[in-house]
Amino acid sequence: MSTFQKIYSNAIGISFFWNQHTEVKDKVQLVFRDTGFLLTLAELQEFSSYCVQVLSTTGCEHCKHSDQCRNLLLRTPSSKIDLAVNKQELVDIQELINQTIMAVQLKKWFSSICPN
Repeated sequence: MSTFQKIYSNAIGISFFWNQHTEVKDKVQLVFRDTGFLLTLAELQEFSSYCVQVLSTTGCEHCKHSDQCRNLLLRTPSSKIDLAVNKQELVDIQELINQTIMAVQLKKWFSSICPN
C-alpha cells in the first residue's frame, strides 16, 4: 500500500495527501525544489495569492537575464519563510498550488455529495 495519495505534479514539484498519518489528514504536502510544506486548504489559497502579488511585480526591468535570475521574493504561509524564485519557477509553483487547490476542493465537493 502506498504511503501517500498523489494530488498533482508538474515540472517543479508534487502535491499529495499522507495516507497513514491521521494528525495531518486535512493537510496537503506540497514539495518543490528542496522544500516541503504541510498546508491546509486555506494556507494553499493564501500561498496562491502571494504568487499573484509577486507575478504583478516587474522584477529587474533592464536585465536580460531576469527570467533566469532568482530575483523575486515569494512569501509563504509561514511568516518566517520567504523563497527566492525566478519567474518561470514562480509560474510553475503557482500552477502546482492552483491545480492542487482545485483538486482538493473537487474531492471535498464529491465527498459532500457522495459520502461513501
